[in-house]
Amino acid sequence: MARDEGRVADSGTFERHEAGRERQRDEFGGFNIGAAFFGWLVALGMAALLTAILSALGAALGFTSVSPSEATQSAGTIGIVGGVLLLLALMVAYFAGGYVAGRMSRFDGGRQGFGAWAFGIILTIILAVLGAILGSEFNVLSQLNFQPQVPIDTGSLAIGGIIALVAILVGTALAAIFGGKAGERYHRKVDRVG
Repeated sequence: MARDEGRVADSGTFERHEAGRERQRDEFGGFNIGAAFFGWLVALGMAALLTAILSALGAALGFTSVSPSEATQSAGTIGIVGGVLLLLALMVAYFAGGYVAGRMSRFDGGRQGFGAWAFGIILTIILAVLGAILGSEFNVLSQLNFQPQVPIDTGSLAIGGIIALVAILVGTALAAIFGGKAGERYHRKVDRVG
C-alpha cells in the first residue's frame, strides 16, 4: 500500500511539474529574436571558417595549379565535388548556428534555429536589392580586369545553379532546425532532473 501512495505522490509531482513548464512556455516561449540573431552570427562565422579550411585544403592538394586544359576536362567533377563540400560546410555551419539559438532559448529550439537561418536569407535578399539599386558603381568585381571564364555551357550552368540554390536553401534550413532542436535538448535534460 505504501508503494501505491508513493506512485500517486510521484504522479502528482510530475503533473505539477508539467503544469509549471506549460506556464513557463506560455510566458517565455515563442520566437526569440536575440537567440536567432546570435545563432545566425555563429552560423556566419562557422561558414567563413569552414570555407577557408576547404579553400586551404584545395590549395594544399594542388587544385589551384591545374592547367586550363585539365580544368576543362574535369570541370564537371570538380564542380560537383566542390558544390557538395560547400553544401556540407554550410549545413554544419547552420547546424551550429541553430544549436546556439536553441540553447540560448529555453523553448521552441526548432523555431529559433529556423530564425537563425531566416536572418541569413533576409540579409542576403537585402544585400541583393541594394546591389541592384546601387548598380555597378559599388560592384568591385566588375571593376577588375581579370574575370574567370567557366568552360561550361551557360544553359547547363543555369540549371546547375538552380539545383545548387535549392539544395543549399533546403539543406541549411533543415540543418538549422535540427540544430535548434539539439540545442533545446539541454533544457529538457535539466527539466527531467528537476
